Amino acid sequence: MQTKTVAGLVLSAALFSTSALAAPPAVDPAEHARALELLTRGIAFRTVIPGDQVPVYAAYLKSVLVKAGFRPEEVKIEPVAGSAVLIARFAGTDPAKKPIVVIDHMDVVEARKEDWTRDPFVPVVEDGYVFGRGAIDDKFDVSVVVTVLSKLKREGWKPGRDVILALSGDEETLMQTARKLAADLKGAEMVLNGDAGGGNITEDGKPEIYGLQAAEKTYADFAITVTDPGGHSSRPGKANAIYQLGADLARLAAYKFPAMQSEITMAGFKAAAPNKAGALGAALRAYVANPKDEAAIETLSADRDFVGQLRTTCVATMITGGHATNALPQKATASVNCRIFPGTSSDSVRQTLVTVIADPGATVTRLNDGSIDAPASPLRADVLAAVTKAVHARYPGLPVVPNMSAGATDSMFFRALGVPAYGVSGAFMKSSDDFAHGLNERVPLDTIDGALGQWESILRDLAK
Repeated sequence: MQTKTVAGLVLSAALFSTSALAAPPAVDPAEHARALELLTRGIAFRTVIPGDQVPVYAAYLKSVLVKAGFRPEEVKIEPVAGSAVLIARFAGTDPAKKPIVVIDHMDVVEARKEDWTRDPFVPVVEDGYVFGRGAIDDKFDVSVVVTVLSKLKREGWKPGRDVILALSGDEETLMQTARKLAADLKGAEMVLNGDAGGGNITEDGKPEIYGLQAAEKTYADFAITVTDPGGHSSRPGKANAIYQLGADLARLAAYKFPAMQSEITMAGFKAAAPNKAGALGAALRAYVANPKDEAAIETLSADRDFVGQLRTTCVATMITGGHATNALPQKATASVNCRIFPGTSSDSVRQTLVTVIADPGATVTRLNDGSIDAPASPLRADVLAAVTKAVHARYPGLPVVPNMSAGATDSMFFRALGVPAYGVSGAFMKSSDDFAHGLNERVPLDTIDGALGQWESILRDLAK
């Protein structure tokens, strides 16, 4: 199918004719209730890895799909790497067409009851939100997609190509399930990922922008390790593994990777610039005019919503050292998490860390993080047209802009095999409501209906 550059897509997005596309469906209140029930029941499954609840949650989702009309053999659950995957095939009418794969993940980040205001695995609907671990990451879009596919099955929809729902089970850890799914489904036409993309709502409740994720940074964990013979703490000398590691980390903290740009990130900045107020808006406009404007880069780098779009970042996240309170440390190790700009190899980042810390007594090693390097996806006119139409059914005229995720998703495994992947989450949220991976995770109730309509519209248009 035809592809275009980002610049061409952004400039011509308003010119797309969507008259041939399916009309956006109205949302039945009964479908809202079904999605909400799926979400609340889903949160109650403690799908933390390691653990045994992912297969149980998958079995629950299978029961919902089978009740809607899928044959049991069309919905498979397979054990993988201590977790499980769910694969449901919605058969199309033309076997010669490549399938569309819809991906999401069933596992969630650990959450401890004593840290939360509410029990993270007891769903609570309160004050216009659904609270619980996984409420937004990623059981929201799982619930919406399963609801939509169930509705389409009950209605007898006949897509032109197969639509395959592929749910992974360890996205938050080593991602072995997604690796297997990508290998098994590498012949797909494209991937639509509910765990990426989505809409921004301003703090005063106005829709601001929808991001269509077409690229993501590579995830990489490194260990910086310093060793020393140690000795008795009553006889300290110049050598101390903890002090040495601390000095190494201080040099790393002071270093900034060079600012970078791509067609995708520049498209996002150009779309966001006109609507941002204050110093941040001024910096955006200055950066768009001159991507080498150091003052603008500095201002944007200080904002958590933009820092990840500008450069590779590496930050210390964990530290261990020593073996006894009365002994000099024999070993000190820091874990450093890097989010790497597409087009930069993870090995070159490791070498940069070696250069920056400038410590011949330290080793820098790549940890087993499950991630791989992957390129950006080509920006397809059919995808942007379908997503734009679906989003405009919710918020007419809202900018729909290709973007790059600062975090990693399962899409990387498909992209690495040449299958284009696009993040098209149905969630619209305020930045202040985003507690994914954090305490008291929640999702607004009022985004459910729009997400249901958005997913149905996109599937109907792209699965022809």
